[in-house]
Amino acid sequence: MKKIERINTIMRYINNRSFFTISEIMLEFNISRSTAIRDIREIEAMGMPLEVEVGRDGGYSVMNNSILPSIRFTDNEVKALFIAFMASKNQQLPYLEGRQSLAEKLLGLIPENQQETLVLLNQILLFEGTNPNNPDLLDLSDLPHPMLENLIQLLLLDCHLLITIKEGKAEKSFPIFLLHLYREKNLWQIEGFDLEEEKKRIFSVDNLINVEPYPTKTKVTRKKVLEKLSKQKEVINLIIEFGPKAIAQFKKYHPFKFSISYTNPYQTTGILKTFVNVNIPEELTDITNWLLFLGEDIKFREVPEEVLESLRAKLFLYCK
Repeated sequence: MKKIERINTIMRYINNRSFFTISEIMLEFNISRSTAIRDIREIEAMGMPLEVEVGRDGGYSVMNNSILPSIRFTDNEVKALFIAFMASKNQQLPYLEGRQSLAEKLLGLIPENQQETLVLLNQILLFEGTNPNNPDLLDLSDLPHPMLENLIQLLLLDCHLLITIKEGKAEKSFPIFLLHLYREKNLWQIEGFDLEEEKKRIFSVDNLINVEPYPTKTKVTRKKVLEKLSKQKEVINLIIEFGPKAIAQFKKYHPFKFSISYTNPYQTTGILKTFVNVNIPEELTDITNWLLFLGEDIKFREVPEEVLESLRAKLFLYCK
């Protein structure tokens, strides 16, 4: 481990403890006594507010109510942070302005030679959704949904929410316990437990008109919600065996709720067991397109007739 990495790691180690000794540092980081003492002195010189406790069992403790020094970044860590900001710029992620200002502050904090490296990376690296003629240009499609940040702020306070969704020309409100907020096929989705009908619902954030806390006297817990949902588990109607090529495709993209159970130690074969609601046209279309995306390296053990008919219809169109 390089010295700067070791110093940073020791600082995090110290921050998580009210008291430590030189012997503990030696043992934890496999370093000599003299190296441990030099590292502690350097950490003190950086501003870490340490208090020495003398005596046979003496050591160090971090002074209470003191400002801790900033952690120094390695060259690779700076690149990793900057590239992460670049890659997420055109991804409809929330807190876009915050991520942009963080990238600017990062540039201002690091030495000039590292700044030049990051500017060069910014010129050379292009990510999906980036305009190659102007990488810094943001289209309207790059911006997050205006309700997304508000939704996140509220769910961090309480998962009991009243959301209003646009359905066609009408508007409808649902009291939900929010389970997950996830992104699938470039669209943000809300997975919630309907508190009135006691069933799981999926809503598109694009259809979200309003969100506010749901004032209920009888709060539920996530554990209680999951217990209720486990009793309502849908009957499995789609079972697929996967070969290595299909597994590779699965890793590129799969619906949020789908997961594979691998059937050999090398993870080259697997099996998927799930439920498809064939009565929802959008879900039937989505599963048909996804099965075609997987390719020929799949074998059906069980499949609804409606899915087979949809596959035949799609293949017929392709072959015309």
